[in-house]
Amino acid sequence: MKTDICAISSDRSTLEAIFREVEKSAAYNALPKKQSLQLRLLAEELVGMLPELLEVGGGRFWIENQGNDFELHASILAEGLSVFDKNRILAVSTSGRNAAAKGIVNKIKLVAAGMLDGYLEISKTTGNDYYGFYTMGTDVSYINYGEWSNAWSLRSYRESAGGNKDAEEWDELEKSIIANLADDVIVGVLGQKVDIIVKKRF
Repeated sequence: MKTDICAISSDRSTLEAIFREVEKSAAYNALPKKQSLQLRLLAEELVGMLPELLEVGGGRFWIENQGNDFELHASILAEGLSVFDKNRILAVSTSGRNAAAKGIVNKIKLVAAGMLDGYLEISKTTGNDYYGFYTMGTDVSYINYGEWSNAWSLRSYRESAGGNKDAEEWDELEKSIIANLADDVIVGVLGQKVDIIVKKRF
Protein backbone atom coordinates (compact mmCIF):
# COMPACT_ATOMS: atom_id res chain seq x y z
CA MET A 1 0.00 0.00 0.00
CA LYS A 2 1.17 3.52 -0.76
CA THR A 3 -0.26 6.57 1.00
CA ASP A 4 -1.06 9.88 -0.62
CA ILE A 5 2.01 11.85 -1.69
CA CYS A 6 2.36 15.08 0.29
CA ALA A 7 4.14 18.14 -1.05
CA ILE A 8 6.51 19.48 1.62
CA SER A 9 8.60 22.64 1.87
CA SER A 10 10.69 24.58 4.38
CA ASP A 11 7.41 26.01 5.71
CA ARG A 12 7.07 24.00 8.92
CA SER A 13 3.28 23.78 8.55
CA THR A 14 3.63 21.58 5.45
CA LEU A 15 5.58 19.05 7.53
CA GLU A 16 2.45 18.40 9.62
CA ALA A 17 1.10 16.50 6.61
CA ILE A 18 3.73 13.84 7.32
CA PHE A 19 2.18 13.08 10.70
CA ARG A 20 -1.30 12.88 9.19
CA GLU A 21 -0.09 10.30 6.67
CA VAL A 22 1.59 8.33 9.46
CA GLU A 23 -1.67 8.25 11.45
CA LYS A 24 -3.66 7.22 8.38
CA SER A 25 -1.21 4.47 7.48
CA ALA A 26 -1.14 3.11 11.05
CA ALA A 27 -4.95 3.10 11.23
CA TYR A 28 -5.41 1.54 7.79
CA ASN A 29 -2.97 -1.26 8.66
CA ALA A 30 -4.46 -1.70 12.16
CA LEU A 31 -1.11 -1.26 13.85
CA PRO A 32 -1.20 -1.73 17.62
CA LYS A 33 -0.64 1.36 19.76
CA LYS A 34 3.05 0.62 20.42
CA GLN A 35 3.84 0.13 16.73
CA SER A 36 1.86 3.24 15.78
CA LEU A 37 3.94 5.21 18.29
CA GLN A 38 7.17 3.80 16.87
CA LEU A 39 6.13 4.81 13.35
CA ARG A 40 5.30 8.29 14.66
CA LEU A 41 8.70 8.56 16.41
CA LEU A 42 10.49 7.61 13.20
CA ALA A 43 8.49 10.26 11.34
CA GLU A 44 9.43 12.85 13.97
CA GLU A 45 13.12 12.02 13.53
CA LEU A 46 12.74 12.34 9.76
CA VAL A 47 10.92 15.68 10.07
CA GLY A 48 13.78 16.93 12.23
CA MET A 49 16.17 16.44 9.30
CA LEU A 50 14.09 18.14 6.64
CA PRO A 51 13.74 21.92 7.22
CA GLU A 52 17.33 22.87 6.25
CA LEU A 53 17.38 20.39 3.38
CA LEU A 54 14.12 21.83 2.04
CA GLU A 55 15.68 25.29 1.80
CA VAL A 56 17.00 24.18 -1.59
CA GLY A 57 13.57 23.45 -3.04
CA GLY A 58 10.47 21.36 -2.69
CA GLY A 59 10.00 17.82 -1.63
CA ARG A 60 7.52 14.98 -1.40
CA PHE A 61 6.67 12.52 1.37
CA TRP A 62 4.79 9.21 1.37
CA ILE A 63 4.68 5.85 3.14
CA GLU A 64 4.77 2.46 1.47
CA ASN A 65 4.19 -0.88 3.10
CA GLN A 66 3.87 -4.52 2.17
CA GLY A 67 2.43 -6.32 5.13
CA ASN A 68 4.60 -5.48 8.14
CA ASP A 69 7.41 -3.87 6.11
CA PHE A 70 7.08 -0.07 6.21
CA GLU A 71 9.08 2.60 4.40
CA LEU A 72 8.86 6.35 5.06
CA HIS A 73 9.99 8.21 1.94
CA ALA A 74 11.16 11.82 1.66
CA SER A 75 12.33 12.98 -1.76
CA ILE A 76 13.91 16.43 -2.11
CA LEU A 77 14.76 18.19 -5.37
CA ALA A 78 17.48 20.86 -5.34
CA GLU A 79 16.46 23.78 -7.54
CA GLY A 80 19.74 25.69 -7.50
CA LEU A 81 23.48 25.22 -7.37
CA SER A 82 25.58 25.79 -4.25
CA VAL A 83 22.49 26.74 -2.28
CA PHE A 84 24.00 25.53 0.97
CA ASP A 85 26.46 27.69 2.85
CA LYS A 86 29.23 25.15 3.29
CA ASN A 87 30.55 26.72 6.47
CA ARG A 88 27.09 26.84 8.04
CA ILE A 89 26.04 23.31 7.10
CA LEU A 90 29.29 21.51 7.66
CA ALA A 91 30.61 23.67 10.52
CA VAL A 92 34.14 22.36 10.13
CA SER A 93 36.14 23.08 13.27
CA THR A 94 39.75 24.19 13.46
CA SER A 95 40.64 20.60 14.34
CA GLY A 96 39.62 19.61 10.81
CA ARG A 97 36.79 17.43 12.07
CA ASN A 98 33.15 18.01 11.33
CA ALA A 99 31.89 19.54 14.56
CA ALA A 100 28.28 19.53 13.34
CA ALA A 101 28.28 15.77 12.82
CA LYS A 102 27.36 14.86 16.38
CA GLY A 103 24.53 12.42 16.72
CA ILE A 104 23.32 10.03 14.07
CA VAL A 105 20.42 12.25 12.92
CA ASN A 106 22.86 15.09 12.16
CA LYS A 107 25.12 12.67 10.31
CA ILE A 108 22.23 11.53 8.10
CA LYS A 109 21.24 15.15 7.49
CA LEU A 110 24.80 16.11 6.53
CA VAL A 111 25.07 13.19 4.11
CA ALA A 112 21.86 14.36 2.41
CA ALA A 113 22.97 18.02 2.42
CA GLY A 114 26.32 17.13 0.91
CA MET A 115 24.68 15.04 -1.80
CA LEU A 116 22.20 17.80 -2.65
CA ASP A 117 24.87 20.44 -2.92
CA GLY A 118 27.13 18.30 -5.02
CA TYR A 119 30.11 18.02 -2.70
CA LEU A 120 30.58 14.58 -1.25
CA GLU A 121 33.59 15.64 0.83
CA ILE A 122 31.38 15.74 3.90
CA SER A 123 34.10 14.40 6.16
CA LYS A 124 37.06 15.70 4.19
CA THR A 125 40.20 16.68 6.06
CA THR A 126 42.88 17.76 3.58
CA GLY A 127 43.51 16.97 -0.05
CA ASN A 128 41.69 13.79 -0.99
CA ASP A 129 41.82 12.17 2.44
CA TYR A 130 38.33 10.94 3.29
CA TYR A 131 37.37 9.42 6.63
CA GLY A 132 34.57 8.99 9.11
CA PHE A 133 30.84 8.56 8.98
CA TYR A 134 30.34 9.11 5.25
CA THR A 135 32.82 6.40 4.29
CA MET A 136 31.54 4.10 7.04
CA GLY A 137 28.01 4.27 5.64
CA THR A 138 28.64 4.16 1.89
CA ASP A 139 26.57 1.27 0.55
CA VAL A 140 26.95 0.17 -3.07
CA SER A 141 24.28 -2.51 -2.61
CA TYR A 142 21.59 0.18 -2.60
CA ILE A 143 22.68 1.96 -5.79
CA ASN A 144 20.73 -0.34 -8.12
CA TYR A 145 17.92 -0.67 -5.56
CA GLY A 146 16.96 2.97 -5.94
CA GLU A 147 18.67 3.69 -9.25
CA TRP A 148 20.88 6.17 -7.39
CA SER A 149 24.37 7.25 -8.40
CA ASN A 150 25.47 7.27 -4.75
CA ALA A 151 24.01 5.79 -1.58
CA TRP A 152 24.66 5.81 2.18
CA SER A 153 22.85 3.57 4.66
CA LEU A 154 22.49 3.37 8.43
CA ARG A 155 22.80 -0.40 8.14
CA SER A 156 26.32 -0.13 6.68
CA TYR A 157 27.28 2.56 9.18
CA ARG A 158 25.99 0.39 12.05
CA GLU A 159 27.95 -2.62 10.78
CA SER A 160 31.14 -0.54 10.52
CA ALA A 161 30.70 0.96 13.98
CA GLY A 162 29.88 -2.44 15.45
CA GLY A 163 33.47 -3.50 15.03
CA ASN A 164 34.47 -1.16 17.86
CA LYS A 165 31.76 -0.86 20.48
CA ASP A 166 33.89 1.50 22.57
CA ALA A 167 33.93 4.06 19.76
CA GLU A 168 32.02 7.34 19.74
CA GLU A 169 30.08 6.14 16.69
CA TRP A 170 28.67 3.17 18.61
CA ASP A 171 27.77 5.38 21.58
CA GLU A 172 25.79 7.66 19.27
CA LEU A 173 23.94 4.71 17.78
CA GLU A 174 22.94 3.42 21.21
CA LYS A 175 21.53 6.83 22.20
CA SER A 176 19.64 7.51 18.95
CA ILE A 177 15.90 6.94 18.59
CA ILE A 178 16.15 6.43 14.85
CA ALA A 179 19.14 4.07 15.13
CA ASN A 180 17.32 1.94 17.70
CA LEU A 181 13.91 1.87 16.00
CA ALA A 182 14.71 1.85 12.27
CA ASP A 183 15.94 -1.26 10.51
CA ASP A 184 17.72 1.00 8.03
CA VAL A 185 17.90 4.59 6.80
CA ILE A 186 19.02 5.03 3.22
CA VAL A 187 20.18 8.27 1.62
CA GLY A 188 20.44 8.04 -2.17
CA VAL A 189 21.12 10.70 -4.79
CA LEU A 190 20.54 10.92 -8.51
CA GLY A 191 21.26 14.24 -10.18
CA GLN A 192 19.64 16.99 -8.12
CA LYS A 193 17.27 14.67 -6.27
CA VAL A 194 18.02 13.09 -2.90
CA ASP A 195 15.87 10.38 -1.33
CA ILE A 196 15.74 9.52 2.36
CA ILE A 197 14.04 6.23 3.15
CA VAL A 198 13.41 5.03 6.71
CA LYS A 199 12.72 1.27 6.79
CA LYS A 200 10.94 -0.53 9.63
CA ARG A 201 9.59 -4.08 9.90
CA PHE A 202 7.01 -4.68 12.63
